[in-house]
Amino acid sequence: MNVTSYTIEGTEGRSIPIDITSPETGSKGVLVIFVHGFKGFKDWGTHSLTAEYFAEQGFDFLKFNFSHAGISANSTNGMFDDLNAFSLNTFSKELFDLDQVITFASSGRSFPSPDHIFIIGHSLGGAISIIQTAEDKRIDKLVTWAAVSNLRNLWSNEQEEAWRKNGTLYIHNTRTDQQMPLSIEILEDLNHHSEKLDVLNAARSVEKPWLIVHGDADTSIAPEQAHELNRQQELARILLIEGGDHVFGGRHPWTEKGLPEKLKEACDATIDFLKG
Repeated sequence: MNVTSYTIEGTEGRSIPIDITSPETGSKGVLVIFVHGFKGFKDWGTHSLTAEYFAEQGFDFLKFNFSHAGISANSTNGMFDDLNAFSLNTFSKELFDLDQVITFASSGRSFPSPDHIFIIGHSLGGAISIIQTAEDKRIDKLVTWAAVSNLRNLWSNEQEEAWRKNGTLYIHNTRTDQQMPLSIEILEDLNHHSEKLDVLNAARSVEKPWLIVHGDADTSIAPEQAHELNRQQELARILLIEGGDHVFGGRHPWTEKGLPEKLKEACDATIDFLKG
Protein backbone atom coordinates (compact mmCIF):
# COMPACT_ATOMS: atom_id res chain seq x y z
CA MET A 1 0.00 0.00 0.00
CA ASN A 2 1.01 3.60 -0.51
CA VAL A 3 0.48 5.91 2.49
CA THR A 4 0.79 9.68 2.15
CA SER A 5 0.53 12.14 5.05
CA TYR A 6 -0.71 15.72 5.06
CA THR A 7 -1.51 18.41 7.62
CA ILE A 8 -4.21 21.02 7.10
CA GLU A 9 -5.64 23.80 9.23
CA GLY A 10 -8.73 23.11 11.29
CA THR A 11 -10.76 24.94 13.89
CA GLU A 12 -9.03 27.94 15.50
CA GLY A 13 -5.93 27.29 13.39
CA ARG A 14 -5.22 23.95 15.04
CA SER A 15 -3.73 21.18 12.92
CA ILE A 16 -5.63 18.30 11.37
CA PRO A 17 -3.25 15.41 10.58
CA ILE A 18 -4.33 13.29 7.62
CA ASP A 19 -3.10 10.12 6.02
CA ILE A 20 -4.33 8.52 2.82
CA THR A 21 -3.80 4.84 2.05
CA SER A 22 -3.96 4.13 -1.69
CA PRO A 23 -3.91 0.97 -3.82
CA GLU A 24 -0.48 -0.20 -4.93
CA THR A 25 -1.68 0.14 -8.51
CA GLY A 26 -2.52 3.82 -7.99
CA SER A 27 -5.61 5.87 -7.25
CA LYS A 28 -8.89 4.89 -8.91
CA GLY A 29 -10.47 8.27 -8.16
CA VAL A 30 -12.74 6.92 -5.42
CA LEU A 31 -12.07 8.32 -1.94
CA VAL A 32 -13.38 7.08 1.40
CA ILE A 33 -13.14 9.55 4.29
CA PHE A 34 -13.23 7.88 7.71
CA VAL A 35 -14.57 9.96 10.60
CA HIS A 36 -13.55 8.73 14.06
CA GLY A 37 -15.69 8.91 17.16
CA PHE A 38 -15.47 10.25 20.72
CA LYS A 39 -12.14 9.36 22.36
CA GLY A 40 -11.09 8.03 18.96
CA PHE A 41 -8.23 8.97 16.66
CA LYS A 42 -7.06 8.00 13.19
CA ASP A 43 -4.44 5.48 14.33
CA TRP A 44 -6.63 3.72 16.89
CA GLY A 45 -6.47 -0.07 16.96
CA THR A 46 -7.73 -1.53 13.69
CA HIS A 47 -8.07 1.71 11.70
CA SER A 48 -4.85 1.31 9.71
CA LEU A 49 -5.70 -2.30 8.84
CA THR A 50 -9.14 -1.12 7.78
CA ALA A 51 -7.53 1.48 5.51
CA GLU A 52 -5.36 -1.22 3.91
CA TYR A 53 -8.37 -3.50 3.47
CA PHE A 54 -10.26 -0.82 1.57
CA ALA A 55 -7.19 0.08 -0.50
CA GLU A 56 -6.92 -3.57 -1.56
CA GLN A 57 -10.43 -3.15 -2.97
CA GLY A 58 -9.44 -0.11 -5.03
CA PHE A 59 -10.37 2.73 -2.69
CA ASP A 60 -8.24 5.62 -1.48
CA PHE A 61 -8.85 5.67 2.28
CA LEU A 62 -8.42 8.96 4.15
CA LYS A 63 -8.40 9.08 7.93
CA PHE A 64 -7.74 12.09 10.10
CA ASN A 65 -7.75 13.42 13.64
CA PHE A 66 -10.15 16.17 14.56
CA SER A 67 -8.30 19.33 15.56
CA HIS A 68 -9.48 18.97 19.16
CA ALA A 69 -9.17 15.18 19.43
CA GLY A 70 -6.61 15.59 22.23
CA ILE A 71 -3.90 13.58 20.47
CA SER A 72 -0.74 15.36 19.32
CA ALA A 73 1.86 14.20 16.81
CA ASN A 74 4.10 13.33 19.78
CA SER A 75 1.60 11.03 21.48
CA THR A 76 2.80 7.54 22.31
CA ASN A 77 0.70 4.42 22.85
CA GLY A 78 -2.49 6.30 22.03
CA MET A 79 -2.33 8.47 25.15
CA PHE A 80 -4.29 11.71 25.05
CA ASP A 81 -1.55 14.27 25.63
CA ASP A 82 -3.52 17.46 24.91
CA LEU A 83 -6.44 17.27 27.31
CA ASN A 84 -6.90 21.03 27.17
CA ALA A 85 -7.75 20.81 23.47
CA PHE A 86 -9.98 17.80 24.15
CA SER A 87 -11.86 19.73 26.82
CA LEU A 88 -12.63 22.56 24.39
CA ASN A 89 -13.98 20.38 21.60
CA THR A 90 -17.54 20.90 20.36
CA PHE A 91 -19.80 19.33 17.77
CA SER A 92 -19.64 22.48 15.65
CA LYS A 93 -15.84 22.36 15.68
CA GLU A 94 -15.93 18.80 14.40
CA LEU A 95 -18.32 19.80 11.62
CA PHE A 96 -15.97 22.61 10.63
CA ASP A 97 -13.02 20.21 10.64
CA LEU A 98 -14.84 17.63 8.52
CA ASP A 99 -15.79 20.32 6.02
CA GLN A 100 -12.14 21.39 5.87
CA VAL A 101 -11.08 17.81 5.18
CA ILE A 102 -13.63 17.40 2.38
CA THR A 103 -12.60 20.74 0.88
CA PHE A 104 -8.94 19.69 0.98
CA ALA A 105 -9.70 16.29 -0.55
CA SER A 106 -11.84 17.69 -3.36
CA SER A 107 -9.65 20.71 -4.17
CA GLY A 108 -7.13 18.92 -6.38
CA ARG A 109 -4.29 20.92 -4.83
CA SER A 110 -2.28 18.06 -3.31
CA PHE A 111 -3.58 15.16 -5.41
CA PRO A 112 -6.11 14.78 -8.24
CA SER A 113 -9.66 15.56 -7.17
CA PRO A 114 -11.57 12.28 -6.69
CA ASP A 115 -14.49 11.39 -8.90
CA HIS A 116 -16.47 10.16 -5.89
CA ILE A 117 -16.32 10.91 -2.16
CA PHE A 118 -17.76 8.43 0.32
CA ILE A 119 -18.01 8.97 4.09
CA ILE A 120 -17.75 6.33 6.81
CA GLY A 121 -18.52 7.73 10.26
CA HIS A 122 -18.13 5.72 13.46
CA SER A 123 -20.09 6.39 16.67
CA LEU A 124 -20.11 10.16 17.33
CA GLY A 125 -18.31 10.49 14.01
CA GLY A 126 -21.38 8.86 12.48
CA ALA A 127 -23.63 11.59 13.88
CA ILE A 128 -21.27 14.28 12.59
CA SER A 129 -21.23 12.56 9.18
CA ILE A 130 -25.04 12.45 9.01
CA ILE A 131 -25.30 16.19 9.69
CA GLN A 132 -22.59 16.95 7.11
CA THR A 133 -24.07 14.68 4.43
CA ALA A 134 -27.51 16.27 4.81
CA GLU A 135 -26.00 19.57 3.60
CA ASP A 136 -22.97 18.63 1.48
CA LYS A 137 -23.49 17.84 -2.20
CA ARG A 138 -19.85 16.74 -2.56
CA ILE A 139 -20.59 13.52 -0.66
CA ASP A 140 -21.85 10.71 -2.89
CA LYS A 141 -22.60 7.97 -0.35
CA LEU A 142 -22.78 7.70 3.44
CA VAL A 143 -22.04 4.75 5.71
CA THR A 144 -22.47 4.96 9.47
CA TRP A 145 -21.01 2.42 11.87
CA ALA A 146 -22.58 2.31 15.36
CA ALA A 147 -23.77 5.90 14.95
CA VAL A 148 -25.20 8.11 17.69
CA SER A 149 -28.76 9.18 16.88
CA ASN A 150 -29.22 11.93 19.46
CA LEU A 151 -26.42 14.12 20.80
CA ARG A 152 -28.44 14.93 23.92
CA ASN A 153 -28.39 11.29 25.00
CA LEU A 154 -24.63 11.18 25.47
CA TRP A 155 -24.91 12.03 29.17
CA SER A 156 -27.54 11.74 31.89
CA ASN A 157 -29.61 14.57 33.36
CA GLU A 158 -27.69 14.16 36.61
CA GLN A 159 -24.38 14.50 34.80
CA GLU A 160 -25.58 17.60 32.99
CA GLU A 161 -26.74 19.20 36.24
CA ALA A 162 -23.35 18.61 37.88
CA TRP A 163 -21.62 19.72 34.69
CA ARG A 164 -23.41 23.05 34.70
CA LYS A 165 -22.67 23.51 38.39
CA ASN A 166 -18.96 22.68 38.15
CA GLY A 167 -18.22 23.88 34.62
CA THR A 168 -16.43 20.65 33.70
CA LEU A 169 -17.51 17.04 33.22
CA TYR A 170 -14.86 14.34 33.56
CA ILE A 171 -15.12 11.18 31.45
CA HIS A 172 -13.04 8.21 32.54
CA ASN A 173 -11.11 6.59 29.71
CA THR A 174 -10.82 2.97 30.77
CA ARG A 175 -8.18 2.23 28.12
CA THR A 176 -5.72 4.94 29.20
CA ASP A 177 -7.04 5.39 32.76
CA GLN A 178 -7.25 9.14 32.13
CA GLN A 179 -9.91 11.49 33.46
CA MET A 180 -10.83 13.39 30.31
CA PRO A 181 -12.37 16.85 30.84
CA LEU A 182 -15.21 18.38 28.86
CA SER A 183 -15.86 22.08 29.34
CA ILE A 184 -19.33 23.60 29.44
CA GLU A 185 -18.65 24.87 25.90
CA ILE A 186 -19.97 21.66 24.34
CA LEU A 187 -23.31 22.08 26.13
CA GLU A 188 -23.54 25.71 25.07
CA ASP A 189 -22.76 24.69 21.49
CA LEU A 190 -25.57 22.13 21.54
CA ASN A 191 -28.04 24.68 22.92
CA HIS A 192 -27.03 27.50 20.58
CA HIS A 193 -27.10 25.28 17.48
CA SER A 194 -29.84 22.86 18.51
CA GLU A 195 -31.55 22.79 15.12
CA LYS A 196 -28.38 22.20 13.11
CA LEU A 197 -27.14 19.59 15.60
CA ASP A 198 -30.39 17.60 15.56
CA VAL A 199 -29.16 14.27 14.16
CA LEU A 200 -32.62 12.81 13.56
CA ASN A 201 -33.72 15.91 11.68
CA ALA A 202 -30.55 15.72 9.57
CA ALA A 203 -31.23 12.03 8.91
CA ARG A 204 -34.57 12.96 7.36
CA SER A 205 -32.72 15.31 5.00
CA VAL A 206 -30.09 12.84 3.76
CA GLU A 207 -30.71 12.36 0.05
CA LYS A 208 -27.63 10.25 -0.73
CA PRO A 209 -27.45 6.44 -0.57
CA TRP A 210 -26.91 5.49 3.07
CA LEU A 211 -25.96 2.25 4.80
CA ILE A 212 -26.53 2.00 8.56
CA VAL A 213 -24.34 -0.67 10.19
CA HIS A 214 -24.62 -1.56 13.88
CA GLY A 215 -23.58 -4.46 16.08
CA ASP A 216 -26.53 -6.11 17.80
CA ALA A 217 -24.35 -6.61 20.91
CA ASP A 218 -23.29 -2.95 21.15
CA THR A 219 -23.52 -1.89 24.80
CA SER A 220 -22.14 1.63 24.20
CA ILE A 221 -24.65 2.83 21.60
CA ALA A 222 -27.78 0.70 21.67
CA PRO A 223 -28.82 -0.95 18.38
CA GLU A 224 -32.19 0.78 18.78
CA GLN A 225 -30.41 3.98 17.74
CA ALA A 226 -29.75 2.40 14.32
CA HIS A 227 -33.44 1.60 13.98
CA GLU A 228 -34.30 5.13 15.07
CA LEU A 229 -32.11 6.55 12.31
CA ASN A 230 -33.63 4.16 9.79
CA ARG A 231 -37.15 5.25 10.77
CA GLN A 232 -36.22 8.82 9.86
CA GLN A 233 -34.83 7.79 6.48
CA GLU A 234 -36.54 4.70 5.12
CA LEU A 235 -34.49 4.84 1.91
CA ALA A 236 -31.42 3.99 3.99
CA ARG A 237 -30.38 0.37 4.29
CA ILE A 238 -29.75 -1.13 7.70
CA LEU A 239 -27.47 -4.02 8.63
CA LEU A 240 -27.16 -5.49 12.11
CA ILE A 241 -23.94 -7.43 12.68
CA GLU A 242 -24.80 -10.46 14.82
CA GLY A 243 -22.58 -10.48 17.90
CA GLY A 244 -20.93 -7.21 16.91
CA ASP A 245 -19.95 -4.82 19.70
CA HIS A 246 -19.36 -1.07 19.45
CA VAL A 247 -16.00 -1.47 17.68
CA PHE A 248 -16.84 -4.75 15.91
CA GLY A 249 -14.26 -6.71 17.88
CA GLY A 250 -11.43 -4.19 17.61
CA ARG A 251 -9.31 -2.84 20.43
CA HIS A 252 -6.26 -0.65 20.98
CA PRO A 253 -3.57 -1.66 20.53
CA TRP A 254 -4.37 -4.23 17.84
CA THR A 255 -1.44 -6.57 17.28
CA GLU A 256 -2.98 -9.22 15.05
CA LYS A 257 -2.33 -9.27 11.31
CA GLY A 258 -5.95 -9.51 10.17
CA LEU A 259 -9.20 -7.73 10.93
CA PRO A 260 -11.48 -9.12 13.62
CA GLU A 261 -14.32 -11.20 12.18
CA LYS A 262 -17.14 -8.75 12.93
CA LEU A 263 -15.21 -5.75 11.61
CA LYS A 264 -14.41 -7.66 8.42
CA GLU A 265 -18.12 -8.35 8.06
CA ALA A 266 -18.87 -4.63 8.45
CA CYS A 267 -16.11 -3.74 5.96
CA ASP A 268 -17.29 -6.28 3.38
CA ALA A 269 -20.88 -5.02 3.57
CA THR A 270 -19.64 -1.43 3.31
CA ILE A 271 -17.44 -2.20 0.29
CA ASP A 272 -20.31 -3.96 -1.49
CA PHE A 273 -22.55 -0.97 -0.82
CA LEU A 274 -19.99 1.57 -2.03
CA LYS A 275 -19.29 -0.42 -5.19
CA GLY A 276 -22.97 -0.94 -5.94
